[in-house]
Amino acid sequence: MKKRLKQKSHKKDSSKCIVNARVVPQLVVFTQLGCFRNTVDGEIMLAKLLEEGFILCTEREKADILIINTCGFIKEAKEESIAVIAENFEVKKKDAKVIICGCMVSLYLEELKKLFPEAHFYLGPGDIQKIVKACNATSKGEYVSNVKSYLGNLDDKRFLITPSHFSYLKIAEGCRKKCSYCAIPMIKGPLKSKSFSHVISEFKSLLDCGVFEIILIAQDLGDYGYDFKRKNGLVNLLKEFLKVKQEFWLRLLYLYPDEITSELVDLLAQDKRLCPYLDMPIQHVNDRILKSMRRRVNKAGIVKTIEMLRTKIPDIVLRTSFIVGFPSETEEEFEELLQFARDYAIDYAGIFKFSREKHTKAYNFVGQLSEEVKEERYQRLAILQKEIMLKKHKKLIGTKRQVIIDGFHNDSNRLFVARSQYLAPDIDPLIIINDCKSRKLKSGDICQVKITGNLEYDLIACID
Repeated sequence: MKKRLKQKSHKKDSSKCIVNARVVPQLVVFTQLGCFRNTVDGEIMLAKLLEEGFILCTEREKADILIINTCGFIKEAKEESIAVIAENFEVKKKDAKVIICGCMVSLYLEELKKLFPEAHFYLGPGDIQKIVKACNATSKGEYVSNVKSYLGNLDDKRFLITPSHFSYLKIAEGCRKKCSYCAIPMIKGPLKSKSFSHVISEFKSLLDCGVFEIILIAQDLGDYGYDFKRKNGLVNLLKEFLKVKQEFWLRLLYLYPDEITSELVDLLAQDKRLCPYLDMPIQHVNDRILKSMRRRVNKAGIVKTIEMLRTKIPDIVLRTSFIVGFPSETEEEFEELLQFARDYAIDYAGIFKFSREKHTKAYNFVGQLSEEVKEERYQRLAILQKEIMLKKHKKLIGTKRQVIIDGFHNDSNRLFVARSQYLAPDIDPLIIINDCKSRKLKSGDICQVKITGNLEYDLIACID
């Protein structure tokens, strides 16, 4: 997921958070890769640079400094990061500095040094607060400490690179779980939760900056507060948010099935400001595979959670992720996953082929499957999941939805794109509004639409 900042920005409201910038003649191109937690880190770095007077630009050939915030989660992410870094070196002017930071630096620093010996500076994901020092350094170097992740300070500002009406709020970093396929604990370290007061302060600050939709993120939201022994951390946090007497949307991403309690579901059902939407990574449903993955729930627990959610919140939309081709996965075990997808019809799913990562337990598991088998299973599940999504979209035709306008469609300034509470930005389908030539809509507006059709992936609507 690559985002390069654009000069004609929709970020005017969010830039209220930046003050007292002084101009210096250094142009910076910032390339953001990876997950939404990485996005928040990038926003903090950008704010620090802007405060010191650095100027953001989009032309790499003219930049004095090129910064790449990398991702190193799985093979494809590493390959993208390396390709983007190489591309920056190819087009940069002779004396421009290249600074490489983020998750790939955490695990693959020595590999990066061999690939890019001419890099000016390296920053670990726990050291992003030193971005200005790295940019100003007159000689090559690195700030890569044993601190694996950065939660920020209360006085940290952010330059939002999302549209000004929505933003991500990171409440924790790292992970206390030890899934056998996942490198996050090695990349980002153990679970670290922000203090309760810090999260509340940041939540209110985002609202004060004009943000309407706040999206809570962590490796697993349900783990919030475990590291400082706070019971019901997420539920208590949500209750505190709901004390704020104004309209907003609050969306939860990445909440594992074993952390979804009846108290949490009851709370989601009670307040319309909490989006009836959950991103709940399942990964698999065969009990043997789940055990080998070191997941903390079995198939029965997953089914029980889904049924509870759909009983208490009948209109809830669920997103999940599936992994196919895990070591020793048999055809029968994969068929069990397919049947589960048919029976429980999760609305949206990210499907991943097992990525064999050196720093994980699963790297040495016996029964590694060929890429051909992984690809074949990926295609079968992807086709089924697309059929499920299209059936659900067809049922939406004729219904009405309250939506928020995200902006113009990439292909036309005569079409607006929007989302309802049932759709998350960047990962879910869009609602394309096709009758707005004479309407004065703008990014961040809220209106009601009628769903009139569906495309291969997106929905079509008109103003109601």
